[in-house]
Amino acid sequence: MQDLALHYERGPIQIEDIARRQHLPARYLEQILLSLKRAGFLESKRGVNGGYYLAKHPREITIGAIIRAMEGPIIPIFCVGSSPREICIEEPHCCLRDIWAEVRNAVSHIVDHTSLEDLCGQIRAKQERGGVSYQI
Repeated sequence: MQDLALHYERGPIQIEDIARRQHLPARYLEQILLSLKRAGFLESKRGVNGGYYLAKHPREITIGAIIRAMEGPIIPIFCVGSSPREICIEEPHCCLRDIWAEVRNAVSHIVDHTSLEDLCGQIRAKQERGGVSYQI
């Protein structure tokens, strides 16, 4: 997603180009891209000038939305999730659960308020300072 966001203005990007820049096997990347497409983050175009591209502008896609689509809810420990679960007998007086809930909330806040556009800005700023060797 980061690679596609960095190349957003170029239109569809071929899997081989992304795989080379991200140092990933093309077959593995293809599976990831198909999952992201099913989740509604990507579109694809067939043909010579085909490839994958973001379904929305990078400013409209948050890191949190991507994580949840690929990995599920953001929960650092099972007892702070919202899905049905077995209740721990220690839960009513467990202070660690409260801390883990704060961790979940803090992480969620950060990733839900960081867009792909924000991430691209950070990458470009690091490149200008000479701290990132990412190929654009």
